[in-house]
Amino acid sequence: MPLFARRSLFPAAASVVLTGAAPAGYYTDQKVVYHNDGKLPDNAEYFRMLLASVRNHLDAVGKDHVVLRVVSNGQGVNLLVPAQQDKAMAHAIDALRADGVIFLVCNNTLNAMHLEWHRLYGVQEGDVVPSGVAELGRLQGMGFGYIHP
Repeated sequence: MPLFARRSLFPAAASVVLTGAAPAGYYTDQKVVYHNDGKLPDNAEYFRMLLASVRNHLDAVGKDHVVLRVVSNGQGVNLLVPAQQDKAMAHAIDALRADGVIFLVCNNTLNAMHLEWHRLYGVQEGDVVPSGVAELGRLQGMGFGYIHP
């Protein structure tokens, strides 16, 4: 089927491209987990991009129609340390939390890096999961889609 013929099958998608906004009902309810394992050489820039992606996702679908988790393990856990002093990063995290995004941290990583959870920005003891990768699998088993930006 030629590309132009397929467009007619998705009239709502065509209006999204033209207007930049999704019409009501375009997105169905979603459950999504974002995997934050950092990205060298610039972990901080990666984390800012990840936070922006989560914000864009939340804004596109609407906080009443999406359940979002961010699971941090490996180098991704380190990104919650500078947020203690980086006001812009802290504000982005706080705003996402206020809209229902839950940030989870891998205890295996904390142990391997000799980090204590209270040194991470905004992390509470209940945000620490035994294993980040096992948590990703658990959430996917519960129907969460997986995104690794």
